[in-house]
Amino acid sequence: MGILQIVVVIAILLLLVKPVGTYLYHVFSNEPNRTDRIFGGFERGIFKLSGLKKHGGMSWKRYALSFLTTNIVLVAFGYLFLRLQGGLPLNPSGIGEMEQTLSFNTVISFITNTNLQHYSGETGVSYFSQMAVMTMLMFTSAASGFSVAVAFVRGITGRSSVGNFFQDFVKAHTRVFLPLALLVTLVMVGLHVPQTLKPMLEVTTLEGQTQQIAIGPIASLESIKHLGTNGGGFFGANSAHPFENPSPLTNVLEILSMWLLPASLPYMYGKFAKNKRQGWMLFSAMMTLFVLLLGLNYYAESQGNPAINAMGIDASQGSMEGKEVRFGIAQSALFTTVTTAATTGSVNNMHDTLTPLGGITPLALMMLNNVFGGKGVGLVNMLMYAILGVFLCGLMVGRTPEFLGRKIEAREMKLIAIAILIHPLIILAPTAGAFLTELGKGSITNPGFHGLTQVLYEYTSSAANNGSGFEGLADNTSFWNMTTGVVMLLGRYVSIIAMLAVAGSMIRKKPVPETIGTFRTDNVLFTGILIGTVLIIGALTFLPVIVLGPIAEYLTLR
Repeated sequence: MGILQIVVVIAILLLLVKPVGTYLYHVFSNEPNRTDRIFGGFERGIFKLSGLKKHGGMSWKRYALSFLTTNIVLVAFGYLFLRLQGGLPLNPSGIGEMEQTLSFNTVISFITNTNLQHYSGETGVSYFSQMAVMTMLMFTSAASGFSVAVAFVRGITGRSSVGNFFQDFVKAHTRVFLPLALLVTLVMVGLHVPQTLKPMLEVTTLEGQTQQIAIGPIASLESIKHLGTNGGGFFGANSAHPFENPSPLTNVLEILSMWLLPASLPYMYGKFAKNKRQGWMLFSAMMTLFVLLLGLNYYAESQGNPAINAMGIDASQGSMEGKEVRFGIAQSALFTTVTTAATTGSVNNMHDTLTPLGGITPLALMMLNNVFGGKGVGLVNMLMYAILGVFLCGLMVGRTPEFLGRKIEAREMKLIAIAILIHPLIILAPTAGAFLTELGKGSITNPGFHGLTQVLYEYTSSAANNGSGFEGLADNTSFWNMTTGVVMLLGRYVSIIAMLAVAGSMIRKKPVPETIGTFRTDNVLFTGILIGTVLIIGALTFLPVIVLGPIAEYLTLR
């Protein structure tokens, strides 16, 4: 039954990929289509109000500068609101201002689409902050990332320019995230997810004691939290909390919400490239890696914890530690895999309690740059590996590599090398550094190999802009707030700028006519090469630290 549940969800996704990918192409192709009649008037009003008169294409540098400037302004507003939230309206619980380093970490976390939460949502921020800071940044960071992904696709597929950032940014809101968020919010409310501005409920328990139960505008945050692959929860328990995720049905809805847009982007890319097989080739590579790692997690959690099994305790239901009974092994394993493959970071079970082998799945997906990724990250990263694969194949046969009819040369490979190397650098260096000081080691709550995995997971999640965590780590300290904040910034912006530069470089190249010697990138052979490239780079880079952490813990438990 567990496998059947997983197969059904994947089948629903497959049925939706083509229509959603086609819709995304119509939104961002800037060609006249039916959506203009629905949204065009509203968007023209926004452009007029904001003073945006020119909608022409930008250079990659201007696009990147517009992206960065917009993000800086949003960060400033978010930081200010968090520091002043104690005196702002919609604060029925009287929550005070957020501490400086925690405010820094929080706004960086949300603008980078990471949503790494070193605070507990129901006690750390007011209703006003949940809406004006958290929810606002969930929309804008997702739209920013989506825009950059589309710009990159335009660049490598030979469009006249990478586009106009502000036009893409507005369209991502008006035609994608706002309509979908409204729809999902209404469905969530219908499935008993709270949406209110009333203060905490005060109830009397069976023992006669008084208990306060936090509520608030949960459904609206929950929708964009997953659609925008953000992951930040209204509650500290995130999607394991019954108010955020009350039933298996809402669980499936949340899985599809965070998976659908990233999974549809390869098909959109195929439409841009005028070669749908290219899109399906990328999707196949993503899905193959996803299924392999999902299988590892599901198998490991189904087998239970070896230490508990050795005690003679019945573990026929698998390892249920840290999991909700209403979801079980299958929906917990699927949620864990999707949330790290799509760089969402929300959790419906505590990753700190995963079995050692089960914990490899979320780690590996983030180390491999999120496979499907969110906000277009997965598509951009997979295309980056595809270009690298073409380059390696060209070296082996002594031919100048080409991708989509354009030569791959030294400039592109240097930029791709930067994007690839920055990822392990900002994971492994801070992880090692954390063990050199008591500021880092003092937050580890588990001894031995699991403690190493806690630290490794924190920086991996930050670098991948994922946001999930091994919550056993006591991470709300100045050391962790500042170091993870810097890692999140580097993980988001270095690779984005590098890949926009690649797009700008590719646009300037003249198309090369296809010949009998052209290496095809839309067949099964190249899909295998792409998967191999991703796995080899990931294995060479991260296998030693995986052995020191979860694999060593697994062998010790046995």
